[in-house]
Formats: sequence, structure tokens, C-alpha cells
Amino acid sequence: MSERTPSAASPPASAPPQGAWSGRFTEAVADLVRRYTASVDFDRRLAQADIAGSRAHARMLGQQGIIGARDLADIERGLDAIAADVEAGRFEWRRDLEDVHFNIERRLTEAVGDAGKRLHTGRSRNDQVATDVRLWLRASIDALLAQLAALRHAFCDLAERHAGTIMPGFTHLQVAQPVTFGHHLMAYDAMLARDMERLADVRKRVNRLPLGAAALAGTGFPIDRERTRAELGFDALCPNSLDAVSDRDFAIEFAAAASLVMVHLSRFAEELVLWSSPRFGFVTLADRFCTGSSIMPQKKNPDVPELVRGKSGRVVGHLVALLVLMKAQPLAYNKDNQEDKEPLFDTVDTLGDTLAIMTDLVATGIVADEARMREAAREGFATATDLADHLVRRGVPFRDAHEAVARAVRHAESRRCGLEDLSVDELRAFAPQVGDDVAGVLSLEGSVASRSHPGGTAPPAVRAAIAAARASLPPREP
Repeated sequence: MSERTPSAASPPASAPPQGAWSGRFTEAVADLVRRYTASVDFDRRLAQADIAGSRAHARMLGQQGIIGARDLADIERGLDAIAADVEAGRFEWRRDLEDVHFNIERRLTEAVGDAGKRLHTGRSRNDQVATDVRLWLRASIDALLAQLAALRHAFCDLAERHAGTIMPGFTHLQVAQPVTFGHHLMAYDAMLARDMERLADVRKRVNRLPLGAAALAGTGFPIDRERTRAELGFDALCPNSLDAVSDRDFAIEFAAAASLVMVHLSRFAEELVLWSSPRFGFVTLADRFCTGSSIMPQKKNPDVPELVRGKSGRVVGHLVALLVLMKAQPLAYNKDNQEDKEPLFDTVDTLGDTLAIMTDLVATGIVADEARMREAAREGFATATDLADHLVRRGVPFRDAHEAVARAVRHAESRRCGLEDLSVDELRAFAPQVGDDVAGVLSLEGSVASRSHPGGTAPPAVRAAIAAARASLPPREP
């Protein structure tokens, strides 16, 4: 009998052993393609979220009578064993099984047989992965919020120790007005407070359940999405199946919020780099946050703050990558979306590590040179605005007072002295309305004390801001 070439209508005797979808194909995936498309090397961190989602899905299927009680019991037993293996590091991940979902499903099927094959009823990898990522990101946001709270506590502690420490405030990196170091530090607490608000708000949109959308159109099985939502702790359902499987807005929003946190930390890091240099000399950083030079033995380089600046660019880059990833995708799910995970995972890792090290640095690694800060605050005519305000209080229009003080500053510059070194008579040459009490106005203490309103730099206002910040924070973790 002669050999016969199979026609298109004649399927091969056996399908290539490639995956849950292999029955459609007549040849195996090339090794290079398998490596190129596999995601298990990085998405395995979703394993516990995947198991939690599968457990809730199985229970819903059982409640709805879609699978039997025996199958449900077998599935739960198998998932519990897999979860324990993953936690203990015993789970063997196989790249040929492509991703975290197929790896777990294959192990489950090996352990419990046909019951494992029934688990995927009424769902797709599309809604499965969207659910896993949201579960994982929700937990990550909660952890990051706790880290932000710890960093804010550290800023409050340092600010309280320096509520009365005078330093120069800057605009354009030029000496502007005296402020207290505590007030300066609390500016960063204000930024971090907004960051916490943003992350909490992002969490609301992360916490919506896509499971039940299946591949893109929903499922014909009588599922109960509300039951699954409640068991997994989601606040709401994704209302449209097409959007549910293809939406990555929540990841982009998170990356944007994370980028802002990193920008705020980068700004503080930049100030630490400046302040720790001999030209400023405002602070000394603990040795464990610095490194030396391979050639210059005297060097103490602020490597941690510098890396915070650099890593902020890394996180902002991930935000841009996610935006570009989504910008041209038609509905619904596309393989492009596999590329959302590495930037998202690295954003969480980088932000978490940065918050941890910056909390330690702020809490234990910064020593302020109060004398040097005070000396610097006497440079650059920092109380010039106070002199103008003094004249306004004595009836001089502000623009006239501004002009008079500018001429007084020019005179002091020519004498190479400060405004506070000029006599009352010298000052009256520029504005006869100068009062006998002007010395107090021109003092650093007088300047900061006059700004005692909420949000001001006076020590009592700073302490009030610290108390308010602490009251808004969760208790310190032990």
C-alpha cells in the first residue's frame, strides 16, 4: 500500500506536545520562538495570586453546579499543595510551559487528574492574567503605602529635632529667606502625603475584577461573578468584557504615581548631594550610605542619594514604556500585553527598595551642622523681604519699600556686610520710616518667628504641622 500525504481535512495522528492549545497546530514551536514568547521567568511571581484566583474560580464553579463537589475538593487539595511548594521554593518551573498559568495548571492536572482540566471552565488566560496582576499589584500597593508611612514618620522625627534650626531657604538655588530645617523637611512630608493619596486612589481602580470576561466576550456558563468578586476582596466588577481583558490603565496609573514618588525622593536626594558637599556642609551622611574613590583617598561619595536620582529615571522610563505599549493596541487582548509585567514588576521593586533605604537614611543617617546652616542663612541678604514688610507696616507702599530695600542691599554689598550690620541711621537714608526696632526684624530668629501661620516656617507652626502629619498616619509598625 503506497504512502498517502494527509490532506488538510486529515489531521495528524498526534499533536505536537506544546501546550494547552497544541491541538490546533501541526508543528512544534521553534526553540527561539518559545524562548522569545515565554514569560514564566518573570511572571512566576504571580503564582500565589494565580492560585488565589483559581481557588475562588473553582469554588464559584462548584457553587453554580458547573463542576462537581469531588472535582472541587480535588482542585482545592491540589492548589493547596502547589501553593506550599511555591512558598517553599520546591516548585519546578518549566519554560516549555510558557507562563505561570500553564505551569500551575499542568502541575494541578498531574496531581489530581481530570479535575485539574475542569478548572479552566468558564475562563481564559486573558481574564486570568488580568486578575492575577490586579491581585498582585493590590498587595504591592498596600506594602508600598506602609513603607511611605514609615518614611513620613522618619521625616517627622527629624523635622521635630530641627523645628528651630535655621537655614537658608532658596529660590533659583539662590538664598531667598530664612527657614527652619524642620520646615524644609516637612515639605517632603507634604509631597509624600500626596503620594499616599494618589496610591490609595489608584488602588480603587486596581481593585476591580476582570475574571468572568473570559477571552473577550464573557462566557456561556452560568457563572456568578459577584461571588468571585466578594471572595477575592475586589470592590467592583470590570463592567465590560472587552475592556476587562485588555485594560492596563491601572498599571499605567500606578507607574505614574510611582514615578511621582521617585521624583520627590530624587529631589530630596539631590539636596542631600548638595548639602553634604564641602561648599554647603549642611549635613553629614553616615558612612554606610556612602562609598570612597578608587584613586582619591579623601573622597566620601553620596552614592545612595545619587542612585536614587538615577533610579527615578528608570521608573519614569517604565511609565513611558507602558504608555507606548498600549497606545496602538486594538481591542481586545493582544500578546503585546505580556510586556506590561517586567516594567510593572521592576517599578514595584525599585520603589520598594528606594523607600526602604531612604527611610533608614532619614531616620539614622543624617547629621545636621546647625552652625553651618545658620552661617549660610546670614549670606545673601536673606532678611531683605522682612525689612520691606517692616516698612509696609509703617505705611510705605510695598513697591516703594521694595525699591528702598533694594538700594539698601546694594549699599551693604558695597560695604561687604549684611543688612543687619547697617545702623538705623544708614537704613533711614534709604527709607526714613525705618523704626528703632528694625534690628529684631532683621534677625534670623525674628524672621522665622514672624511666619507663624499654618504652613509657615516658625517653629510653633512646624511643630503643629508635624503633629497633624503624625495624626494622619497609621501607627508605627514595631
